[in-house]
Amino acid sequence: MTIKISPAKLEKQAEPAGEIALLFPAQGYRSEEEYLALNTNHLVEYSDGRIEVLPMPTDKHQAIVAYLFMILLALTQRIGGTVRFSPLRIRLWPGKFREPDLMLLLASHDHLRHNQYWEGADLVMEVVSPDDPERDLVTKRQEYAQAGIPEYWIVDPQAETITVLVLDNNAYAEHGRFGRSAVAASATLPALQVEVDAVFDAA
Repeated sequence: MTIKISPAKLEKQAEPAGEIALLFPAQGYRSEEEYLALNTNHLVEYSDGRIEVLPMPTDKHQAIVAYLFMILLALTQRIGGTVRFSPLRIRLWPGKFREPDLMLLLASHDHLRHNQYWEGADLVMEVVSPDDPERDLVTKRQEYAQAGIPEYWIVDPQAETITVLVLDNNAYAEHGRFGRSAVAASATLPALQVEVDAVFDAA
């Protein structure tokens, strides 16, 4: 027996759920205010009116982020400052928002902190996502440098390396690329040192 479904019914069945429809508008037509008003459990970044929906983090990704967060939290409890983890937005410049895996400000009441987003950071960390490694390795490296963030850590689970970048004029210079058995050391915070083995074994 053949069941025929009318084109109108097919079209209705294909309509996305309300939240998904909001996440995928005609690109280039969403304002900052509309982006900030999104209420979703998706990771969503914003660039010049365009919405970028990021993949859901894996268990391994979250285990690495959680370990690094505990390290940064212990550090800020000793020396002051604030550390936050995604999803919290950082406004790099008008029209550009990212959601770093981890971001740190040395002054806990810094004027850059707002409830909906930060307007900068002293250090950001990204755990490289396998869906699009270039986003963390290249694109965000350029963007965080352009925004004037002094230090950027790229944590790569595939290569099992941590690359520490420090701002030099308007671009990042490599302070160090640390693999297993090494200790990754900050370029700007002498108290921040992390055993690479412990980071990747946390997963």
